[in-house]
Amino acid sequence: MMKLGFNRILLIAVVAIFGFVSGCHKHVAGNAAPAPAPQPQPAHAAPSSPSVAKASPSEAPPSAPAPTLAQLFQMNVKDAFFDYDRSILSAADRSALTQDAEFLRAHPEVRFTIEGHCDDRGSEEYNLGLGDRRASAAKKYLVDLGITDTRIQTTSYGKERPFCTQDAESCWSQNRRAHFDLMP
Repeated sequence: MMKLGFNRILLIAVVAIFGFVSGCHKHVAGNAAPAPAPQPQPAHAAPSSPSVAKASPSEAPPSAPAPTLAQLFQMNVKDAFFDYDRSILSAADRSALTQDAEFLRAHPEVRFTIEGHCDDRGSEEYNLGLGDRRASAAKKYLVDLGITDTRIQTTSYGKERPFCTQDAESCWSQNRRAHFDLMP
């Protein structure tokens, strides 16, 4: 019986302490900022209502500057690549040159040079001739697509200006190209 009484007293004490602790939190008055007073509206003004803010064109965020013609040329005009010891355009290269021609037709003010390049195999003299045939093949194809030949100059660098310098086919294939360069 003593045990039962002790448990009840303990339970009552725990409940009392819990109630005392949870009921004793402090209320601090005067720390909150007072609510702003309502602004008087002019008699002729319509009541304010929430609205979606619309940005006027003058408030639009500034956009990136338009790309220059040189940047557009670099993004849109791609090189043509050739098989070893060849100056004949493949179907893939004709497709790439057709896309180049679309850009060039849209920008008739563009004048450019087609550079013929070769890999480092073969003599200097042979590669200069091959580079010239490659540049001429690309020019002829563009002229056939309607690009005025007076806008196009050709030159051959042969093997003098390689894009890649490793001795491997994966590198040599990058050097066998007709490269387009915008004229100032």
